[in-house]
Amino acid sequence: MKLITLLSYIFVVSIVNVFAQQSDSIPLHQTFTIQSKYVNELRTINVWTPENYISNNTALPVLYMLDGGINEDFPHVANTIKKLIKENKISPLILVGIENTQRRRDLTGFTTNIEDKKIAPVVGGAQNFRAFIKEELIAIIQKKYNTNNTKSIIGESLAGLFIIETFLSDPNLFDNYITFDPSLWWNNHFLVTNAKAILANNTFTNKRVFIAASNTKDIKQYTKKLANIFQSISQINLQCKYVYAPTQTHATIFKATKEEAIIWCLQ
Repeated sequence: MKLITLLSYIFVVSIVNVFAQQSDSIPLHQTFTIQSKYVNELRTINVWTPENYISNNTALPVLYMLDGGINEDFPHVANTIKKLIKENKISPLILVGIENTQRRRDLTGFTTNIEDKKIAPVVGGAQNFRAFIKEELIAIIQKKYNTNNTKSIIGESLAGLFIIETFLSDPNLFDNYITFDPSLWWNNHFLVTNAKAILANNTFTNKRVFIAASNTKDIKQYTKKLANIFQSISQINLQCKYVYAPTQTHATIFKATKEEAIIWCLQ
């Protein structure tokens, strides 16, 4: 993908998200910070818990979300989960939103593509960010909240790229991987090109991957190719659902398909 096209997508998504937050009420939630040794900075975490969480002694699954700031995607995802629980479409769960600091640093992995490296002063920090989630954040959430062993993660665009890379590099970190228009063009489509070989060397059971794709050129063809690879794996080990939404754009795919994704993975 040409750099100018990529930056246009990122700019449009950012603007749409800013305006979207104006119409999404901010639900009651808790906020705390973590001084991370892996990303070497203070990180803000937002946590939404379902109604009657305090009085109910049931251990709940956790959905971790990227772009999880109050001025990012946290409000609309929390409100959607609240709605789905009320409608008995999913069981109660805890939502943990990770607020961004340097988004393009944290959500991108290594790349040899010179154009990729132009999107931010620093890229390729996914390994450190993943270590922050795995070694610090999850442990704190399990200590502070009544959780069971089921963990899921959700995100779009570069966050979707990070989620796919996480599944391929550390598949047992989460049980459900939910992505919308993952930026699979990164590093010359490395994840798509190497997915089959990587999966052959991994051992995992009972994983679900949801991939939604809009009509965005240079994304939709690679999401479909990756989904085909995932769907070729034994259904006992991996279930993959691919949703192509041709009327949606990169800026609208998340909100258009989030309910279907959450219900399929977390009902």
